[in-house]
Amino acid sequence: MKRILVTGGTGTIGSPLVNQLRTDGHKVFVCDLGHNHSEFGFSITDLNPCSEYCRCDVGEYRQVERLFTRIWPIDCVYHLAAEFGRWNGEDFYENLWRTNVVGTKNIIRMQERLGFELVHFSSSEVYGDWADVMTESVVAENPIVQMNDYAMTKRVNEMQVSNSGKQFNTKSVIIRLFNTYGPGEFYSPYRSVNCRFIYCALKGIPWTVHRGHIRTSTFVSDTVRTLANIADAFRPGSVYNIGGASQHTIEQLSDIVIAATGANPSLAEFEDSEAMTTTAKLVDCSKAEAELGHKNTVGLEEGIKRTSDWMRATYLK
Repeated sequence: MKRILVTGGTGTIGSPLVNQLRTDGHKVFVCDLGHNHSEFGFSITDLNPCSEYCRCDVGEYRQVERLFTRIWPIDCVYHLAAEFGRWNGEDFYENLWRTNVVGTKNIIRMQERLGFELVHFSSSEVYGDWADVMTESVVAENPIVQMNDYAMTKRVNEMQVSNSGKQFNTKSVIIRLFNTYGPGEFYSPYRSVNCRFIYCALKGIPWTVHRGHIRTSTFVSDTVRTLANIADAFRPGSVYNIGGASQHTIEQLSDIVIAATGANPSLAEFEDSEAMTTTAKLVDCSKAEAELGHKNTVGLEEGIKRTSDWMRATYLK
């Protein structure tokens, strides 16, 4: 059993990851931006001595330091806390750079002091304009044009982690996620394309389909199972792609959403390729398959159906 902290632990991936790690027998603490019913207090009487949640903004070093003082010792940190998405990064770039870059540096500074293992969550966006198969070594071995601020921050994070390892011998693993989706992903205009298409289809709102893009989609339970395996198979210095087993176009994704929701096909509005985003993400997940037991057990049609059923129950009550 390990004592584990999950930053951003109430999010789309963080919440089911916390549940899986606890199922696997680990003691798990959670921090995120909001208050929570299971929260422990700092300056007030703590009425729940079993609390395992802390409000903490990772962009504020004082809050990070206070958190570790309260929950220490910790064996491993899964660092998910981040501002997500390229368009979110354009509209809220102040939050993006502060949380993703300063926040990650704050976590690394604590790692250098305390010596815990770090699982850092990067993104497939760091592959930028790479047009071939995306193996983990590509980014280190080739000049990559980062195509948006979100991608830039995630690449900066990877360099922060690497530099800390070289200078302070910190032990870290980097994860690059490729379009994880599923139940629990609450809608906003900045969420994954899968989430946005399903929500719009259920609500009768037109959505834009950009032609010419190729992606994989990974159902959240498959991603989480792989992530949880890292706790017992931690290999310092490793980088892992975690993505889907099959490719699809965004046009195909839209058609699957229409079939799953019964939406009017005319709601899908087609435009040319989207600016400042990768055309084709051709992912190689063989390393995660070999070392972490990564498997894709939920196909896209079934995953979209499960997600649309959850969103229907959530938003069409």
